[in-house]
Amino acid sequence: MSELEPWQWDEPTWRGYVEKVRAGRPLVPDSWPGGAKVAVALSFDADHETPMLRDGEVSAGKLSQGEYGARVGVRRIMRLLERFGVPATFFIPAVSALLHENEAKSYVDAGHEIALHGWIHERNTVLPPGIERELALRAMETLERVSGMRPAGVRTPSWDFSPHTLAITRELGLAYDSSLMADDDCYEILAGGEPTGIVELPVEWIRDDAVYFNMERFSALRPYTPPRGVLSLWRDEFDQAYAEGGMFQLTMHPHIIGHRSRIAILTELLEHIGAHEDVWFGTHAQVAEHVSGL
Repeated sequence: MSELEPWQWDEPTWRGYVEKVRAGRPLVPDSWPGGAKVAVALSFDADHETPMLRDGEVSAGKLSQGEYGARVGVRRIMRLLERFGVPATFFIPAVSALLHENEAKSYVDAGHEIALHGWIHERNTVLPPGIERELALRAMETLERVSGMRPAGVRTPSWDFSPHTLAITRELGLAYDSSLMADDDCYEILAGGEPTGIVELPVEWIRDDAVYFNMERFSALRPYTPPRGVLSLWRDEFDQAYAEGGMFQLTMHPHIIGHRSRIAILTELLEHIGAHEDVWFGTHAQVAEHVSGL
């Protein structure tokens, strides 16, 4: 980062920051597999205890919030996915996979995808030089060994995309990223204006359960949207994606969406989606593969 104030930057400086990682050509097919009109890509970030461990929060109370995801939330999610017969992508910090090895393997055994989500849910932009790469390589080896599936994509923890993240993604040979927000639908990532061949499955806080339901006991952070309000938002997001023939992508967390009143709205959302014709449910890797040939 330049030592000058932003208002002092010359044009090459501010253009350089903007163009380092940019959205390239849109990747929206005329139709989805089976002639479907819309793609639905459900994802769950199985963070469990790792955000607390990352921050040195080792009290039993804090860790139990994460443990809920592995102990209760995952079980409810897996039952729901089986009921509707839909696949999902589980982004897993490597430490989470090591803490819950049977869980990571169960995703693959049930036909779901696992993908990279850091080592211990670290914040990439504050890591010392070289550490992000080291942790990514270690996480890749760990997930493949524990689950039997080699990850095809990555979602950076907290969607924290550092100046080195794209180069590491390319070094690992990953097909897609799901951490950026330049579109509603898939696009190719550009590096310095040049195509990378990497597909972006964009995320957005609107379609993330954490922003509606997170709570911090000793701060002013409190849930402010009732579950039914979140259902209304997500239903509208899907309906518009259906009308446009695009992709509807959701980011959820077992320790958040897995609670009773919240799994209820995910159930109703899947019922709403299932009432439409020409809907294709795909993992993030399947979506990336389908659009990469455009």
